[in-house]
Amino acid sequence: MEFTFLGTSAGTPTKARNVTGLALMHGKPRHWYLVDCGEGTQHRLLHTRHSVMKLQAIFITHCHGDHTFGLPGLLTSASMLGRSEPLFLVAPRPVRDFVETALANSDSSLSYELKYIDSEAPDFQWEDEAIAVSATALSHRVSCRAFAFTEKNRERQLLTDRLEADGIEPGPVWGELQRGRDALLEDGRVVRSDTYTTVTRPARKIVVGGDNDTPDLLKTLCTDAQVLIHEATYTQAIADKVGPWPQHSSAPSVARFAENAGLAHLVLTHFSSRYQLSRGAYPNIDEIELEARERYRGQLILARDLATYRLNRDLTLEAVASPPTQDPRTPRAE
Repeated sequence: MEFTFLGTSAGTPTKARNVTGLALMHGKPRHWYLVDCGEGTQHRLLHTRHSVMKLQAIFITHCHGDHTFGLPGLLTSASMLGRSEPLFLVAPRPVRDFVETALANSDSSLSYELKYIDSEAPDFQWEDEAIAVSATALSHRVSCRAFAFTEKNRERQLLTDRLEADGIEPGPVWGELQRGRDALLEDGRVVRSDTYTTVTRPARKIVVGGDNDTPDLLKTLCTDAQVLIHEATYTQAIADKVGPWPQHSSAPSVARFAENAGLAHLVLTHFSSRYQLSRGAYPNIDEIELEARERYRGQLILARDLATYRLNRDLTLEAVASPPTQDPRTPRAE
């Protein structure tokens, strides 16, 4: 499983950082999923290997503009490029209303079916052949969700002793069982893959949080997860200064949760645009990292635009592509 950050800035973009967007890759080659779609997301995609023609589903955490304003442009661009395959849009109802209004008021139509899935439904679950997705409610100024992406179809090892003991000889049936499929024998018996194979490693699971001021709400969703991607909009000093109204997390609050939850990997993103990358600039994004490291002992990563990470089968997390070198000073924002 891989993920690429298309934007890591909260609220407004900076010279170095776009607003929120995340590409997640798993399954068939070049198939991918998009989590949030801030303004400029489709332009960021031009700097990656991802094509809107291979996009399987879009997951929107909530309706705020820095997570949604890129949707109409991305959807219509896919249409102009000739997309015909249906596309899932998993989002709260206001996002559907926004998209439909934008398309109608701009005299735009799509060449493919946009299948809306209500992320706020009490029984929400979504899956395809590669991943299963679940969600939980967060605490923000509007209804917001976090999504957990769990891989399916892990490699199976044949229990050859059991197969031979039951008279099931090597052949095509063994191959079907190893692929996770039940098989029919010539004598009419149905043999179950679960009976004659075993899975030798845990499923990889990545949790992507939306905007949220209460990380503890993720406790259940993070069960068996290896990676949490979560906003850290402020350092604690700035969070105290701006007060509770924005309903965002500080770096220490997320780090404490990740430590208590036993998460192996914590990736912070959605940094206020006031934080600069330049060494010696104030306020500096290094302050967020310092506060988090004081409270979390696992692998900590501060996301950068266009950086790509891979969660390997052995559950290690590694960088596989680094972002372009950028170190501009940016205007102070909200």
